[in-house]
Amino acid sequence: MKIEILKEIIKKNSSKEQFAVLTNITNGNSEIFELGKPLSKEFENYKKEIENYYNLKKNGIIKETQIFIHNHIKPIEVIIVGAVHIAQYLIDFIKNLNFVITIIDPRKYFTSEQRFKNVKIINEWPKEVFKKIETSSSTALIVLTHDPKIDDPALQHALKNNFFYIGALGSKKTHTDRCQRLKEAGFNEEEIATIHGPIGIKLGGKSAPEIALSIVAQLVSETHKL
Repeated sequence: MKIEILKEIIKKNSSKEQFAVLTNITNGNSEIFELGKPLSKEFENYKKEIENYYNLKKNGIIKETQIFIHNHIKPIEVIIVGAVHIAQYLIDFIKNLNFVITIIDPRKYFTSEQRFKNVKIINEWPKEVFKKIETSSSTALIVLTHDPKIDDPALQHALKNNFFYIGALGSKKTHTDRCQRLKEAGFNEEEIATIHGPIGIKLGGKSAPEIALSIVAQLVSETHKL
């Protein structure tokens, strides 16, 4: 592989861009692939097959070709609202997955460095935070505080921006009350139904680590639908 390609890979990895590296295994020639950008003559005849593997996030030799594709997948942005006990277990489970985590909680006494190491923490109200940070339909939101003043603005932002995953902690009654507030805020039933509430898949567990595990399992499942 040429040094120029290696330098470009390092640069793109540091900027968290999504791309793939194509290699012709018969001669070792490589190039970087990005959707919407032209391919060299060496690879352009297999554009459809390359795009299919890229969209499926598959690595390996493309069937009936001599092309090896290695996908460098952009990390999924996960915003956790509420630096509560469950959030600590969530981070433990997520840290080895392809997620970048940000915790938002205006209550500074919850967000000590001892409780949350090597995690980005923003000690502001979600309503203000979402005016400053970039989000997209590839962002996930997990709200954990049970406090409408903290959770609801985050949920409203996620619904307006079509986050691919929105989960909210709480009982069925808590979620019913939450849905009613969102209706009063102008959201329709179809939009509100995209919220996973109560959050997590049904594992039957009640403890904080068990609830965290159920949330992560649901998040990973929804991520693979992207």
